[in-house]
Amino acid sequence: MKYIICSFFYNFSCNPGFTFVKNNLKFINMENCKKTLLVFFLVLGHFIVNAQSDKGNTFLAEAKKEIAASNATYFIAIAKNDGSILNHYADDACLLPPNSPVLCSHAEMAKFFKDGYEKYGLKGGKFITKNIYGDGREYVTEEGLWQSFDAHGKVFDDGKFLVLWKKTKNGWKMFRDSFSSNRTQK
Repeated sequence: MKYIICSFFYNFSCNPGFTFVKNNLKFINMENCKKTLLVFFLVLGHFIVNAQSDKGNTFLAEAKKEIAASNATYFIAIAKNDGSILNHYADDACLLPPNSPVLCSHAEMAKFFKDGYEKYGLKGGKFITKNIYGDGREYVTEEGLWQSFDAHGKVFDDGKFLVLWKKTKNGWKMFRDSFSSNRTQK
């Protein structure tokens, strides 16, 4: 249909080349309103997107801050070898270690970290966060690199990780922790 009823946009923004009245309704040529409507909706869309992204950035900034704080104490908890490392994980968390089945119970996870400390010499480490993706409302994904240190502070392994973080009643906790070594398996 070449013509539309456009009294609202006509009264405020359209300058039609010609109009006519039929049955007390004002009709205008659609071609004359296309540009005005396009500009109106583009501007409206711009404001909607920016309003949402500002709120998302606030949530994401909060998540990044809590993740950085958790990462700063993660290897301190490992060095204690007392199970406190599990405080960094959500109640329903899972570890996804390389060359191993998924570990989803806290008992399995505690054994994994105890073995790392006692059998493999993991006494400390370091996380290097490269990116955090998401809107910061319920879940975010952290991408980064890690290093494992022995009792002398020497790097004995390094690799990469992806951690899915979950916002819980106790703050941001690791929900899925997937990692792998950059070194070949011996």
